[in-house]
Amino acid sequence: MAATRSAHAVWEGDLLKGSGVVSLDSSGIGSYPVSWPARTEEPGGKTSPEELIAAAHSSCFNMAFSNILAKAGNPPARLETKADVTFVPGQGITGSHLTVRGTVPGLDAEEFQSMAEDAKKNCPVSQALTGTTITLTAELA
Repeated sequence: MAATRSAHAVWEGDLLKGSGVVSLDSSGIGSYPVSWPARTEEPGGKTSPEELIAAAHSSCFNMAFSNILAKAGNPPARLETKADVTFVPGQGITGSHLTVRGTVPGLDAEEFQSMAEDAKKNCPVSQALTGTTITLTAELA
């Protein structure tokens, strides 16, 4: 079954001095201010497209990884994943680095790493980021 989720953004002003708001419409969980300085300098209480992509990537990876682990007979007790998405002005998004630490009873570090690589390659957000470099650090707790 296909699912569509929606968000919208409003921007006022030019790129460097303007600002906007992105709203998460489907969930209704909030609206968040965005600006160019939040993208390239210090966030200052505002978000950026890259931070939103990092949130999407880390949560998508956890879902894919937990599914892979469960199908292999080792459902995770806990997965904690951080995504660091890099933006280079003039080039765009150049990469995403995933760092996962997991508690998975009955699994050794080599199996954990192999399954994490599978999740990195096959999660839908990783696939949407084709053309960028996606790297992974995986640690079994």
